[in-house]
Amino acid sequence: MEWSGALSAPGGIDLPVDIGEEASVLAERALAVAGRFQHDDVFPLHSHSVVEIVTVIGGEGCHVSPLGRQELVAGDVLVLRPGAWHGYEDCRALNVFNLCVDPALLRRELSWAWEDPLLGYLLRDGPYAPKQHGMLIFRLDEASLERCAGRLDALAELRDQPLLRYRGDVIGQLTLVLGELARAADNARDPRELLSTSHCHPTAMQAIQLLESRLAHPWTLAGLADALHLTPNYLIRIFKSATGLPPMAYLTRHRVEMAAILLINTRDSIAEVAATVGWPDQNYFARRFRAHFGLSPSAYRARSIRNGRS
Repeated sequence: MEWSGALSAPGGIDLPVDIGEEASVLAERALAVAGRFQHDDVFPLHSHSVVEIVTVIGGEGCHVSPLGRQELVAGDVLVLRPGAWHGYEDCRALNVFNLCVDPALLRRELSWAWEDPLLGYLLRDGPYAPKQHGMLIFRLDEASLERCAGRLDALAELRDQPLLRYRGDVIGQLTLVLGELARAADNARDPRELLSTSHCHPTAMQAIQLLESRLAHPWTLAGLADALHLTPNYLIRIFKSATGLPPMAYLTRHRVEMAAILLINTRDSIAEVAATVGWPDQNYFARRFRAHFGLSPSAYRARSIRNGRS
């Protein structure tokens, strides 16, 4: 398995990549990472602290995750939110293009994507649908796969360029990739689903920033509404319009994702991680974590350590 592309940038996060038989961490600070891999036989269960999008470009294999086992062929796309675990089995020259995106990028340069119904489904609503465990799986047709691979190659080629001079190119190529994928994901949706036309209210974004910046705070709906000088009912309406979730459900989701990142990347105890994300009751934390990822926090960490992720 070879790594063939990366985009480095100051101010981002350390993105994990796999090289050969060993797991390692990309040394650079990165906004987004794109590269080709080939999997043969088995690649163990693992998780990431980033948004990972896997596009199959050739070969065959079996994807293993809380959703079960799915046979993979060229054109299949896997979207995984931070913390979602998965692996590969029975791989026969399974060639994939991995795209890893810093979640903070989606709250900064690409924050407008929250207002786009197709991108919102690709990156948020689809993976967070009931029983999806933070994943979305769909397939590209041959023409879309060819376009997507070309744009991913273009993104990978920017790896050695200075970000201050090429930031626009990076964001542009990434946006083209996400747009191509979002259209395919929308085409694969159940036709009974209604296409959202919501827009992100500025106060909803302010609420998100409050929740994410003070994760350990014992938030309640009434307390958040009071901080924003809104009524709880109005806050729920504008927040759900922007994110697809009411504020406290969004907070729960963000807490479990951040907990997964801490479990992978720190040696903090389970109790410390629970307190950091705002759930000082360790038993309650364990129940919420298992409900989202299908594993207890201790089992999730043990799996990450076993596969070289911590």
